This record gives sequence, structure tokens and C-alpha cells, in this order.
Amino acid sequence: MDYTPHTDADIQDMLQTIGVGSPEDLLAEIPQEVRCRSLNVPAGLSETEVLTLCEQLAASNRSMHEFASFLGFGAAHHAIPTIVDALSARGEWLTPYTPYQAEASQGTLQMIYEFQTMICELMGMEVANASLYDGASALAEAATLALRVTGRRRLLIGETVHPHYRQVVSTYVSGFPCVVQELPAASGVADLEALSAALNDDVAAVILQQPNVFGCLEPMEQAVAAAHQVGALGVASVSPISLGLLQPPGAYGADIATAEGRSLGSPVAYGGPGLGLLTTTQALLRKIPGRIAGCTVDQSGRRSFTLTLQTREQHIRREKATSNVCTNEGWLCLRATIFLSFLGPEGFRELAQLNAQKAHELHSRLVELGFMKPLFDQPFFHEFAMRCLNDHTVEEINRKLLRQGLIGGLPIGRWYPHHPDASLWCATETIAQTDIDRLIDALKRL
Repeated sequence: MDYTPHTDADIQDMLQTIGVGSPEDLLAEIPQEVRCRSLNVPAGLSETEVLTLCEQLAASNRSMHEFASFLGFGAAHHAIPTIVDALSARGEWLTPYTPYQAEASQGTLQMIYEFQTMICELMGMEVANASLYDGASALAEAATLALRVTGRRRLLIGETVHPHYRQVVSTYVSGFPCVVQELPAASGVADLEALSAALNDDVAAVILQQPNVFGCLEPMEQAVAAAHQVGALGVASVSPISLGLLQPPGAYGADIATAEGRSLGSPVAYGGPGLGLLTTTQALLRKIPGRIAGCTVDQSGRRSFTLTLQTREQHIRREKATSNVCTNEGWLCLRATIFLSFLGPEGFRELAQLNAQKAHELHSRLVELGFMKPLFDQPFFHEFAMRCLNDHTVEEINRKLLRQGLIGGLPIGRWYPHHPDASLWCATETIAQTDIDRLIDALKRL
């Protein structure tokens, strides 16, 4: 293997190949004001001096624990029980990687098996795989699964599905001879009349999110039933925490249910990594991406675990592979398993209730201000959209709140231009009563 350092000519050739003029052009999407031009690291520092310098540089970042955050949009701040960090940091979990050799990986395989079992119970579904990259790619895998299973060439996806998820779905299926058609919304949820008009025998799946990007609760049961009437699959992208209160996908007949599982014991961490959950019915077992750990017995009749399904291109002929995903978020699966085991069914239900209570109190307090109005009159779980009725823009309000240690609602006009004065607010179990009081006091002073 050639380890010769690249020359300037080599670098120019690579840039030309990808259609970029200079290395600086690769940074074009990063705003100038947040770029770090130089770390100004002096030469010849000792190890202690380097560590001190790194701590000083790190101190310029601010932690979510220093702010009361009302941001959601798929990456809300949730509490992580100490036991999750303590157990997942043990060496036997951090160092192993591949569970292919069952005789050497019984602990890892049992963890995956327990994870799959818990996710099936949570979603009310029959089959769960050993995870995918994140919620967006899990939904995209669900879309390609629906195309393969049905042999049809049209996907209906609600415009109330998270815009990032819709972008990833479009990217994934761009190599398929298919059409992705967005379903319009009516009052913040999928328009069932538009859905009915769009359905026919070339539709592979109807894809909706519950709760949706605005925090509203979708009419999932009616949408899935309508999909089934024309032989299409019903696909749901859900919030795991909400399932402590809301109907699980299996209860309203979803064929595939996906989720972003980061809220189950893993931090937001600058937006990643995520934990992609994918569940299906037994009928789709042999078609799903990823892998499945199963329970069996060894030659001595002892309970043991093994990989029972590996539908990846590394293991079988490429034309038979169901996905090109070559890994899974195993450590985050572990954290989710510890998290769910620690809370149990009752604790998980209480967590969901706490999220809903905090959000509804925040909603009521914001409405009482008089210059904020709900964007939609729909039931919601822990997230909701508001319109600002005064002369301040959402961005102006957020800049003033930030100076007081408060992270305000997310402006959604970038993705939904017809709502330029709207913002998305979220309250989870991490929001204290004093945080809501501080927020309301700060907004009153505007």
C-alpha cells in the first residue's frame, strides 16, 4: 500500500474530480462568523500545558445543562439516568465490535436480543432489527422496503413529516424508478381528503409522522386504513417517548414503524449520533434491512444467542442484499436497553406524562402572554407551533432570550415559508417550573 503523502498536484486533481476549486470552497456552507481561523497553539508545549489549553478552548462551548432549552424538531433535550452512563462505559461493552462469532459474543448478542424485544413491545410490532443509523435513514429504509415488497412505484409522504427525513427519503430512493409525492396538510395534519384522492393501485406506501413535525397528532388509524384499501403499506415514524401515552403503531395497523431512538438514554451531542429504530410485521421479516439476533440452545441444551438474519451485501450476493448499511448503532442500542430496563413500563409511562404536562403548561403560559397564538388547534404531545403577533421576529426574541440563559422556540419559516412568523416550542422532563417562569418573565419584558 502506498503511504506517500499527497502533493499539491494530487490535491488539485482530487478537488477537480469533485468539482471544487479550492479547499476553502469545501467550507462554503459554514457561516464565516462561526469558523475558527486559527487555534493559536504555541510550539513546544508540555503535555500538561496542552491539556490546560484544550480545557480553555473547550470552555468556550456552552453545555445544554447551562441553558433551559425549549428546542425540539427531532433533537429535544432529555434526561439520562446516571446508571446508563455507568453501565455502558464498562470495558466489555465499549471494546467489542462485531458479534459475528456467536461463541465469543454471547453478551453482545443477548443485549441485542433484549433490545429488539423491548422495541417490539414499545412499538406494538412483531419484528425489530438491530438498529440503523438514525431516524431519517430508518424511514428511508422503510420506504425502499415498501418499494421492494409491493413492486409499486409511488410513495405518498406527508409534508408534515420532518423536512430532513423527507430529504433523506428522496435521496435514498433516487436510484429507484419511483415518484415521491408529498401530501398537503390541513390545519397542521395530513389532509385525509387529499390522501384519498392520491391513493390508487400504484402507491407503495403512505408515510406519516406521529407526532408530526409541528407536534400535532396525526389521524394515523384512518390514514393506514386508507392505504390498506388499495394494497399499500402504512409507514409510521414515531417519537419513542410519546409511546408511553399514545397508541403504538401496531395498534393502528402500521406495516412498518420507525423512530429516532436517541431520546432513549443518549445525549443530543451536537445533533448526533442517532439511533435508527425499524420494526415491521412478521410478514416482512425476510425483507427488512440490517440484522436480527435470535435465541436458541447450544449442543448442551443451554440458552444461547446468535445472529439469525444478516441481509447485507457483505454476506450475500449484491443483487439479493436489502440494504447497503454495513453497521449498526450497537452502543446506543445498549444505552436504550439499559434506559428502558431501568424505567420499566410504569416509569416510562410517567416519563411520557411528565413531558406532556410540561408542554401543555408551557403552551398555556405562552398563550396567556397575548402576543403568541397557537399556529394550529390540534392535540399535541410535548411540542407545538406558535405564531408571534407582535413586531419582534422570532430570531430577535431568541437572541434576547439567549442572553438570559434561555433557548427559545425554533423558527420554522426556513422549511415552511408560508409560516414566516412561526416557531416550534418543546418542553421535556428537563424543563423545571422555574425555567418556564423565567421564560415567561423574559418574554413579558419584551
